[in-house]
Amino acid sequence: MQIETLNEEMAYLKKNHEEEMKEYQNQMVGQVNVEMDAAPGVDLTRVLSEMREQYEAIADKNRREAEAWFFSKTEELNKEVASSTEMIQTSKTEITDLRRTLQGLEIELQSQLSMKAGLESSLAETECRYATQLQQIQGLISNIEAQLSELRNEMECQNQQYQILLDIKTRLEQEIATYRNLLEGQDSKMVGFSTREGSLSGGGGSSSSSSSSRIRINMEESVDGKVVSSRKREI
Repeated sequence: MQIETLNEEMAYLKKNHEEEMKEYQNQMVGQVNVEMDAAPGVDLTRVLSEMREQYEAIADKNRREAEAWFFSKTEELNKEVASSTEMIQTSKTEITDLRRTLQGLEIELQSQLSMKAGLESSLAETECRYATQLQQIQGLISNIEAQLSELRNEMECQNQQYQILLDIKTRLEQEIATYRNLLEGQDSKMVGFSTREGSLSGGGGSSSSSSSSRIRINMEESVDGKVVSSRKREI
């Protein structure tokens, strides 16, 4: 576009130059005619040649200036194009690097998503497994608590039975002591009676009466109809 603009300016300058030359030539022709009428003998060819040289010098100067301006602008444009090309290349390189980085990040994202899905699945399996184990443990705890309750009840029953047995034992010991006291009293009475009988009837009668006066006592301890202990004694 700038080159076309310069070409248009050059064409416009040439056109103006040609129009000025024509106008000047027309003026010179009129002057020549006047001079020829007034004072002939002026060298119009030389004057025109000088003017042509001046205009050509001016045109050449303008052309050189236009060419210098055109080349300077072209050089600037080339520099801008080179700079733009370098910037474009740098941008392309950056875009390529960014695309590679983006692809790497997308791959890493997919990997992280896969890892997340695996961890979530593992977490769900672990929660399910621990929930099952927790239910089993709770069932075991419930069974143990039930067993402990049964053992507690059994221990209470056994304690009550033990207390009953202690009471029975105490009563039996008291009864045994009473029987012992009674038996000892009977023994003393029987000994006195045998002594008196022996003194009356002699030695043979004493042994027969002594053997005939022996008494066998069975003592049994029972709880709920079951025999706990049994003792025998003869007097």
